[in-house]
Amino acid sequence: MALALEARAMKDDIMLGDTPKAVNRRGRIKDVQTAGRLWKHTKLSDLMGLVSPDEVSDFFTFTLVRNPWARLVIYCHWLQLQSFDHVAVGLAKRHSFDGFLNTPAIAKSIQMNDAKSYVSLPKVNVSPCFIRLEHFKADVSPLEAHLGFSLELPHENQSKSVANYRDFYNPQTESLVSEIAASDIAEFGYSF
Repeated sequence: MALALEARAMKDDIMLGDTPKAVNRRGRIKDVQTAGRLWKHTKLSDLMGLVSPDEVSDFFTFTLVRNPWARLVIYCHWLQLQSFDHVAVGLAKRHSFDGFLNTPAIAKSIQMNDAKSYVSLPKVNVSPCFIRLEHFKADVSPLEAHLGFSLELPHENQSKSVANYRDFYNPQTESLVSEIAASDIAEFGYSF
């Protein structure tokens, strides 16, 4: 999504992430004190300090959503390839996929980081647009209407190690994801 929007970014637009323009513009925000970390998966609440709650209420807010079963397979495999010091990286490297999912820290992280948590802000009226990757063409319409142009997403960061997420599950882990990702499953109509 960042790459699809980057070509139309204006010179004063703030960009977060690892796209070429975002990397070139990191200096603009390096000394800004914010409520959280500024990176490509920043939550709306983390932006406080860079923007105000009043500004946020005027934003067109959207986020991409993925089937939780697919999300967790891809997340685990991505973590296994990382070298930075983080609890989740260590868990993914030390455990099988089943063990990774059955780790209380991972279950808690998934429960606390559902799609709504990325685009909500206490005491601020936010009406986000959720775009399910599996239904991109249908779900992206409100964003395209707001932008005034159609979006074509380049397929970046494609996981080469995950052909079919279902192959990584057994009945117990399938059920576990049903529990820990219950809010996203209910909100977006996902099934295994």
